[in-house]
Amino acid sequence: MNPALRALKPPHETRTRILDAAEALFMQHGFEGTSMRLLTAQAGVNLAAVNYHFGSKDALIEAVFRRRLDPMNAERIAELDRLEKSAGAMAPAPADVIRAFLRASLLMIEDAKSGGRNFIRLLGRAYTEPSKPVRLLIGQLYAPAMERYKAAFERVLPELPRDELVWRLHFMFGTLAYTLAATDTVHLIAGCKPEDRYDAKLLEERLTAFLEAGLLAPLRGVCAVRKAA
Repeated sequence: MNPALRALKPPHETRTRILDAAEALFMQHGFEGTSMRLLTAQAGVNLAAVNYHFGSKDALIEAVFRRRLDPMNAERIAELDRLEKSAGAMAPAPADVIRAFLRASLLMIEDAKSGGRNFIRLLGRAYTEPSKPVRLLIGQLYAPAMERYKAAFERVLPELPRDELVWRLHFMFGTLAYTLAATDTVHLIAGCKPEDRYDAKLLEERLTAFLEAGLLAPLRGVCAVRKAA
């Protein structure tokens, strides 16, 4: 067989290799700090291959996020569908809705072999790195799942004023994002076991308890006055 033919890689394999390299490099160096030269060297491809599969660096960045976020958010919605179906006419417990939202993303923390853990760290970097296009992209990808969960929390917490619920969900999502992105900060807290930061089940239970307490906290100050009015 012609050696050149043996060297050819299936298109899907080349595309996956580019995505894997981009994910790791964006996590390490940021979106602006990752040059196409660095990317092609890491992936073992030429620039023509990157252009063939993605067309531009912006399109590559979008593909990196879509590869993980689309299935993750689809699973979040599926978890909520299963929960609501099993609850029937009754509203699910707030803690169960929280768990349904957390589970898919927390499982990625345990996925060191297939790159899920790298992606979670990249996602955290996207929240802190000043790249408006990336932030807008992530918002668009999250939007369908966010709307479904917002509606679910409105049903299970009907007594909570709408504007207060929005703020509490904002704090909830922010807590999750920080937990996923900054797992190394557990080293700073005396008495914590660093190895626990990659235990999805343990994180799920701890986060659920913490977030449920925040969602169910009594109304105070301005919120209590508004409700009374």
